[in-house]
Amino acid sequence: MELQAQLVKILPAQSGQGRNGVWKKQEYVFQTQDQYPKQVCVSVWGDKVNEKDMIPGTQYTISFDIESREYQGRYFTEARAWKIVPAQGGNAQPQNSATPPVFDAPMPTEPVFEPSDDLPF
Repeated sequence: MELQAQLVKILPAQSGQGRNGVWKKQEYVFQTQDQYPKQVCVSVWGDKVNEKDMIPGTQYTISFDIESREYQGRYFTEARAWKIVPAQGGNAQPQNSATPPVFDAPMPTEPVFEPSDDLPF
């Protein structure tokens, strides 16, 4: 799957020792630029962790797989990224977060109040 979104937050890196050796995991929170924006937490494992190149406020194209695991009768779902690249041909330029999103819907107009001399009492 592929997603184009803006990096919102870099979560603390995690690492540990497992059966197969040392592991490393980094999670990033991205926000879509849809009419109703959604935040998505994406994890990166192993050698693909490269938080120095990740800049909050920058648009990225994320290629990922969704994976679910069962643990004690409950299922846990994770979006695992296998490739994250800056959008727009590779320019990693943060976007101005103070700029509001642009929507195509017309702005509602306020009702016009016209006073009259007809009093209801």
